[in-house]
Amino acid sequence: MGWIGKVIGGIAGLLLAEAPGAVLGAILGHGFDHGLRAFRRDGSLSRQERERVQAAFRAVTFSTMGHIAKADGRVSEAEIAMAEAAMARLRFSAEKRRQAIAEFKRGKAPDFVLAEALTTFWRDCRGNAGLLEMFLRLQLQAAYADGVPSPAQRQLLNQVRRALRIPESEFDQLEQMIRVERENTSEKAGARGKKKSRRAGQQPDSGVLTLAQAYALLGVKPNDSDAVIKRAYRRLRSQHHPDKLVARGLPEEMLKLATEKTQQIRQAYERIQQARAA
Repeated sequence: MGWIGKVIGGIAGLLLAEAPGAVLGAILGHGFDHGLRAFRRDGSLSRQERERVQAAFRAVTFSTMGHIAKADGRVSEAEIAMAEAAMARLRFSAEKRRQAIAEFKRGKAPDFVLAEALTTFWRDCRGNAGLLEMFLRLQLQAAYADGVPSPAQRQLLNQVRRALRIPESEFDQLEQMIRVERENTSEKAGARGKKKSRRAGQQPDSGVLTLAQAYALLGVKPNDSDAVIKRAYRRLRSQHHPDKLVARGLPEEMLKLATEKTQQIRQAYERIQQARAA
């Protein structure tokens, strides 16, 4: 595809101005080719490309997950349960589950080279921010399965961040979101336990985001203007739109995770709007 624009441009220039025009046309054609490649990176993938990226996403997700779990010397029951829960939540078929387990074990092996796997993955994803964030999100959830990540796990997470070319500020924002999710999950679990001994209506709704959590989810600050917050909301909503992510290579079984993410983004924005209107 990289020669189409040059040829067309060269021919057009030659017809218009002979040799000098051919040179100019080729230069313009090169710009066209560059723009075409950029368009393909930002647009939907062909079916074959999408299937290849989806396969790579599944494989690297669980091999990296296994590698991070083994980083502190042993894989805990909580980390295994987290990986199994992820497979169940994604509704993997028996074959995909078998492949995921094999990749998880491969990631634990001493000869697994994380750098090579991440380099290939980044190239396959073409640097798509939504896919890379979804991947990093799953790795952070794995690292937090036992609580706060160990120093060895923290080192690997930073390696993942650098390999995927994710800015440190965005990594910190995403990690904060994972912490918020864990807090909400813990609160809901506690509320369910207390509900048996309390009348309905006496227990606060633990599923509602606090204002601080809402700001953290959108990656904005309380003193930011309404316009800044609205831009952040729209950017995140567009970046994590489930249909766009699937079209660019997110495995379809992970569509539910992407949908939940967009719901969280919307809830955070609505929570901030409510607070500012009060």
